[in-house]
Amino acid sequence: MRPFLEEAKAVLAELVALPTVSAEERALEEGAAKVAEVLEGLGLKAELHRGYGPPVVYAEGGEGERILLFYNHYDVQPSDPLESWESEPFRLEERNGAWYGRGAHDDKGELVARIMALRLFREKHGFLPQVKFVVEGEEEVGSPHLADYVRDKKDLLKSGAIVWEAGGVDAKGRPYLYAGLKGIVALELRVRTAAFDLHSSYGAVVENPIYRLSRAISSLRDEEGRVLIPGVYDRVRPLSPTEMEVLAEIPDESEALREAFGVRDFLGGARNLEFNQRLYAEPCVNINGFHSGYGGPGSKTVLPAEAFAKLDFRLVPDQDPEEIPGLLKRHLEAQGFHDVEVVVLEKGERPARSDLAHPFVALARRALEEAFGERPVLYPNMAGSGPMHPF
Repeated sequence: MRPFLEEAKAVLAELVALPTVSAEERALEEGAAKVAEVLEGLGLKAELHRGYGPPVVYAEGGEGERILLFYNHYDVQPSDPLESWESEPFRLEERNGAWYGRGAHDDKGELVARIMALRLFREKHGFLPQVKFVVEGEEEVGSPHLADYVRDKKDLLKSGAIVWEAGGVDAKGRPYLYAGLKGIVALELRVRTAAFDLHSSYGAVVENPIYRLSRAISSLRDEEGRVLIPGVYDRVRPLSPTEMEVLAEIPDESEALREAFGVRDFLGGARNLEFNQRLYAEPCVNINGFHSGYGGPGSKTVLPAEAFAKLDFRLVPDQDPEEIPGLLKRHLEAQGFHDVEVVVLEKGERPARSDLAHPFVALARRALEEAFGERPVLYPNMAGSGPMHPF
């Protein structure tokens, strides 16, 4: 096994060295070419499909009646803030038995793990099963072209099952797998109360946009995190008995996460099943950033003219990300915030969840149990989001 690990580390180091930051459109051509090269090294036929943003790497090969498709992405998030890194982000480094580098997890490491697993399969059985790979370069910016790609290539992508990008073992060494993802829509709220910045003395008679936007934001959810916007919950699909059973089987990680995150408590004091249900099966709204006024050293007596807030909504089946901006705008107007502008930043992702009673889910759990000697933890979906829905 050691030679395989060394080979995996070498391949991953080459991929991590490429700063494939989709938000900055960096090294995406080089990243796609390297991924195609690695897949061809496995014995697959690889192609770069263009016309859908950065190149989509498609590869296929192997033999057998059934086809398994793997989805991955070669793009990564920006590496800032650099001061938070203990090593160079685009240089793979081993510390305390773990490999560190941008993309070592999410999603270059996962891609390499699958490639090495197929190599081990071939070494043991003498052949490769019939597999396909779709590796895109826009996942970290919302996969704006993936739905068109899947629509145009639907015949090429036919398969019996799809293995998504994530999975692994938790802090206690238990294997886990996800059967879906939450949806997402990213928005910006903007408010202007003056034509230009004013001296702070005018705060006695001129509305401050920070106060104005803060009050608008405060109307979006209650203190326990429940969204207060009318209509947001209307499309939420009730959990099936199987889904409730799966949620109840998830080990309670709330206290360990509370300590790891350094938070006093979770919203509403959620624990056990309530914690799992809120995290994986309920929508939420989150403020990503708030920008206005002076933030430099010392003091500046200014009354800013405008304020901005970025936020996202995490969605569950069967919510529609295209409906959320309208619901938000109507809510703000009903609360008297007609002057708050709602801007859609990204098209958004629909939520997706596989049938937890499907035979392939049971097969995947059995395979993990045989490999790890322990029954894997099944999550109905990630708390995060991704472009599973087009498939």
